[in-house]
Amino acid sequence: MKQERKRILVTGGAGFIGSHLCSRLLKEGNEVICVDNFFTGSKRNIVPLLSNPYFEMLRHDICFPLYVEVDEIYNLACPASPVHYQHDPIQTTKISVHGAINLLGLAKRLQAPILQASTSEIYGDPQVHPQREDYWGHVNPIGPRSCYDEGKRCAETLFFDYHRQLNLKIKVVRIFNTFGPNMHPNDGRVVSNFIVQALQGDDLTIYGDGTQTRSFCYVDDMVEGLIRMMNSEDSLTGPVNLGNPHENSILEIAEKIIQLTGSSSKIVQKPLPQDDPLRRRPDITFAMKELDWQPKVNFEEGLKRTIKYFKELLR
Repeated sequence: MKQERKRILVTGGAGFIGSHLCSRLLKEGNEVICVDNFFTGSKRNIVPLLSNPYFEMLRHDICFPLYVEVDEIYNLACPASPVHYQHDPIQTTKISVHGAINLLGLAKRLQAPILQASTSEIYGDPQVHPQREDYWGHVNPIGPRSCYDEGKRCAETLFFDYHRQLNLKIKVVRIFNTFGPNMHPNDGRVVSNFIVQALQGDDLTIYGDGTQTRSFCYVDDMVEGLIRMMNSEDSLTGPVNLGNPHENSILEIAEKIIQLTGSSSKIVQKPLPQDDPLRRRPDITFAMKELDWQPKVNFEEGLKRTIKYFKELLR
């Protein structure tokens, strides 16, 4: 028996991860309503989807209520890189908090399951390594990154209160560093920054001494994790870490990208920004057990695919 076509709302659907999620949901035979205000999302990311009769694009800011009829909601709407979320910190907090309230209200009216794309920034500059879901974090509530960190923490609070008080079906995932095609070339993130700098022959900028570490998950693996979480048992609310537990130093990443691009770029150091975490790596034991999920694309293979994308974009 053919599975019934679901109508799925993806907010932030023209963004980096959102556009990949929309594409995957369409391939699985669903109808997709993509909502984005294009603050950091790009029309270029969804151009390949516009010809699909089951794809609908809606320009809208989730700080304002949304009236649609859907079966599931994925909330990915929020600027996610420091360059973008610090550009208008008040608006960043509004998107996280007002946006969550509006979408939770919609989910409540429709009795639809809703997934919140939370973040590893919940953990701040962690004093526990690697980070497990039961770690409460080490976050500066009044620093330049607080608009994003605390906005996302408050959104999680709202999700769990709607679940406890109103029995709403919620799913919360904490996304760790993700990379791949459709990344914004000027988002200030490590991988996109380094690739663009290397391809243009510019110096690669490292903040601090380069010994700080990050763990990078390829976007296809991340999307698989999001869908598995949405399709999991109602009792599994999360939060669940999604990311790649393989750790690289920033210096190693810079050197690898120079090697893969064949660039003559040099590496230069600049001071470390305030509250920038020194180590970040997910403990994904819970996701492996409950979702039977773990990343499959290794870092070098993911880098090659991402470099190919940026080469075409810059051309």
